[in-house]
Amino acid sequence: MRIALVYPSISESGFNSDERDILFNHIHPGLCHLSAVCKKEGFGDITLIDLRVLRDWNEFRKTVETLVPDVVGITSMSPDFGYAVRCAEIIKEVDPGIKTIIGGMHPTVKTEEAVENDKIDYIITGEGEIAFPKLLLSIKEGRVTDRVIKGERPDVDILPFIDRELFDCLEMPYDFFLPLPFMTILAGRGCNYSCKFCSPATKIMHGPRIRQRSVDSVIEELRYLRDTYGLKSFMFWDDCFTEDKNWVMAFCERYEKDGFEQPFVCQTRADIICENVDMMKRLKDAGLAMASIGFESGNNRILSFINKGTTVIQNLKAADICKRLGIKIWAYNMFGFPTETNSEAFDTAKMIRKIRPYRSSAAFFTPHPGSFFYDYCKKHDLNLIGEHDDFVRFPEIDRAKIKEIDYEFMRKMAIVSKKPTLGVKIRIKAEKIFSHKRNKPFKVRFQAERRREPSLNKMTLLRLTHQAGRI
Repeated sequence: MRIALVYPSISESGFNSDERDILFNHIHPGLCHLSAVCKKEGFGDITLIDLRVLRDWNEFRKTVETLVPDVVGITSMSPDFGYAVRCAEIIKEVDPGIKTIIGGMHPTVKTEEAVENDKIDYIITGEGEIAFPKLLLSIKEGRVTDRVIKGERPDVDILPFIDRELFDCLEMPYDFFLPLPFMTILAGRGCNYSCKFCSPATKIMHGPRIRQRSVDSVIEELRYLRDTYGLKSFMFWDDCFTEDKNWVMAFCERYEKDGFEQPFVCQTRADIICENVDMMKRLKDAGLAMASIGFESGNNRILSFINKGTTVIQNLKAADICKRLGIKIWAYNMFGFPTETNSEAFDTAKMIRKIRPYRSSAAFFTPHPGSFFYDYCKKHDLNLIGEHDDFVRFPEIDRAKIKEIDYEFMRKMAIVSKKPTLGVKIRIKAEKIFSHKRNKPFKVRFQAERRREPSLNKMTLLRLTHQAGRI
């Protein structure tokens, strides 16, 4: 059985974007996990179709015609659902006999939209690592099965490591001070919190609580990445890596005991940092180089309204703790929440300027399907979302999300909050220069290998290059 997996994530970047911006040069862990479990179950003929590396829809059509897959699996977040549907339509135009399967967050929280489309044969809601290979077997054996399949949640400790070589994509760090090769890893799934701009969608998808991998499992994967690809830095992509203090402390001990010295990045919360200074120090000693923190707002009314569970004082204190420990800060904040005034948005910009983070990312609040605020905005007739790609949150994209928000002012506040101070500018520029010099030998080796053997994808080349360097 020939299987194709489609990554339709072009709502933010467009076609032909994989090498245009490092922020769009990443793998999709969900598809990589599907590939890994399918190969484990005996379905070895798997190919990725990544829309980011294609020129246009015509090239997508030609790719499907060339591959002639029996089954195509498509993942979709809300901003990409329109593109996912277009993929299914083209696939059926090429060959109506190709089975199309869609999964991911949007089909999970808005299942009816997928059901209404007759170009989609099957819908898997929730996690797909168990349901997808079962469905493939049913299709292969010609057995009738339900069109909508509720995915079972697997034991995250027994899943195979993700198949990174599915993507022809060398992951790039989100900042230049991190040495290459850089990779992302998940230590668990889910989130314990109930922020109204996200929840309950994540709980519908992954369950009410975080499902944590064992320390042994995470260390084993890091060892594999180090030995196979020459891992030099990485990021934990968990929504909140620091939720379980005992787990974090045990991880740090094992990380150092096993000889790891690679710097890493994780996502955490202001309240956790304030209440666990000793844990943050231990993480710093083990190699934590930067913490991504969702400060969200600099106004206490807004923080309470969105159910963040933190305060402005905690935000400022957490930033101070990280700076004292020597941990870089990547600050995340949002503008344009329902009921937010210009004055409250200005509070956020002032807070970010006071924190003086190493990096800052501002987004516009967007009422994503499956979230509390999606229903709130619908109930109060605030929603301005038209097409699915309107769910993109970047302020640079000129699309209003909800009514009663002064987006011209919000855009100015986003610019102000993202503008680095002079000292940060100098540091960023210096680190870009020195990181480029440090990584140049690796890049040259990689490019030379690619010229010699263009049929190999980037991850395979990275593995072979690293192995060759140890001979």
